[in-house]
Amino acid sequence: MSLYEKLVSGEEKLSLVGLGYVGMPIAVAFARKIKVVGFDLNAKKIELYQNGIDPTNEVGGEVIRNTAVEFTADASRLREARFHIVAVPTPVNDDHTPDLSPVEGASRILGQNLVKGSIVVFESTVYPGVTEDICVPILEKESGLKCGVDFKIGYSPERINPGDKVHRLETITKIVSGMDEETLEEVAKVYELVVEAGVYRAESIKVAEAAKVIENSQRDINIAFMNELSIIFNKMGIDTQAVLKAAGTKWNFLKFYPGLVGGHCIGVDPYYLTYKAEALGYHSQIILAGRRINDDMGKYVAESLVKNLIKAQIPVLGAKVAILGFTFKENCPDTRNTKVIDIYKELGEYGITPMVVDPEADAEEAERLYGIRFDSLADVKNMDAVVIAVAHGRFLSLTKEQISGFFNPAREKKVFLDIKGLFEKKEYGTEDYLYWRL
Repeated sequence: MSLYEKLVSGEEKLSLVGLGYVGMPIAVAFARKIKVVGFDLNAKKIELYQNGIDPTNEVGGEVIRNTAVEFTADASRLREARFHIVAVPTPVNDDHTPDLSPVEGASRILGQNLVKGSIVVFESTVYPGVTEDICVPILEKESGLKCGVDFKIGYSPERINPGDKVHRLETITKIVSGMDEETLEEVAKVYELVVEAGVYRAESIKVAEAAKVIENSQRDINIAFMNELSIIFNKMGIDTQAVLKAAGTKWNFLKFYPGLVGGHCIGVDPYYLTYKAEALGYHSQIILAGRRINDDMGKYVAESLVKNLIKAQIPVLGAKVAILGFTFKENCPDTRNTKVIDIYKELGEYGITPMVVDPEADAEEAERLYGIRFDSLADVKNMDAVVIAVAHGRFLSLTKEQISGFFNPAREKKVFLDIKGLFEKKEYGTEDYLYWRL
């Protein structure tokens, strides 16, 4: 009987190592079909899950309360499983080099609890070669087992889009790979249990790793082009959104938009690819150029705000500014690698300490990572400038009357930065507003 058949019959279990925005939804999806052990080092997070609370808002508390996932912070329970999925983050260091410590740490923990006959599948985004050249030696060292003899490995890049209720694990084609044909088929059949859109069998682990890392690199480059256009058109006095709307009438025009590029995928993955390229003696030109543009957009927004304050004859030093939105993307509580912090810090260089409002964000995480405490929308009063930084649904519902109520009525001009272009420019193109967007 194959491992797949044993999983389906309930004779064996699947484990999920890492229960964040990616790992937890995967665990929940598999638990509808087979037995699942969900492991995370964060005991506090595990306690929340065990109490039916979803801190990620990815599936919701009701789903967590009714899932059959056996949540645990006890690594020894990984020995109960034979099919393991590793879904831990792969961030970058301050110098933009890959920080593989999470995936290396997960490999050590799993290796210490690995038993013969197991299959280990990595989902973390990495550069080609990490799974076989870095993770496998750790698994072998910690377990005393031999890869290819005592256990097999595969790679299936995560494609979950945090906060997206349409493009989910079940609805996105899943790339799968294995160290040999037998492993590939086992991995494919296991994922086919939950992925309704089907799986794509990559010809090797390295191909699957490379496919993932270029997906976000491609998106990053396209957004960088839009950001550069935004800078150019702003200098020309042309509305970028209007230009893109016109250009978008052509059938083959790619509809990307300018914006802040943060999070733990698009703003990170390109550095993994360029790091490996550098190691092989090739210096990336297009990819790193795009990264530089996107990394500088927070500073550009802050500078534009200051220029508009000056235009409105409002003193910059000590100006009252509110930033609405702090997460790296809309309708998601995750603040890791948010680029809104760049706006916040740059304004600080001008003697401005903005108040920050984000009803969707993980407030505890924001305070721990950035030392920022959030205010509420009710606190936004008598402002000299307001920045809509994230397209949360709650902000989309704001009326012009509500937005006008945020400003200091004594000011002749209301400096309003709508970074994502959520509101109609015509509506705020009145004499009492200075409206700006990317």
